[in-house]
Amino acid sequence: QVELVTSGGGLVQAGGSLRLSCASSGRSYSNSGAMAWFRQAPGKDREFVSTIRWNGGHAYYADSVKGRFTISLDKTKNTVHLQMNSLKPEDSAVYYCAAGNGIILSSVRRQDAYHYWGQGTQVTVSS
Repeated sequence: QVELVTSGGGLVQAGGSLRLSCASSGRSYSNSGAMAWFRQAPGKDREFVSTIRWNGGHAYYADSVKGRFTISLDKTKNTVHLQMNSLKPEDSAVYYCAAGNGIILSSVRRQDAYHYWGQGTQVTVSS
């Protein structure tokens, strides 16, 4: 059974930083696998934030976070991190970790491409 355990959320002032982590257990990932972050703010749909390919570590970002967020992968620990800098109030949301195998490039930003999901962690950015 796959388990994704998310940590690192919290309350921070605008301009501050937070680092989210997501540890995966229960399976390994193939070269076509990826681990990703999505977020959902109150009253809004869940949206793509960032993803990183298991093979080669190629990363992709939503335009809204590009240049401020950095995703990284520790393959030895099956853990993905999201370093969030220069946080804005509009970054406030519940952040979800997701993972899966067999994810084609054109689908990396799609929620339905990911088979496994973590429990979510709250990020609140005060102005």
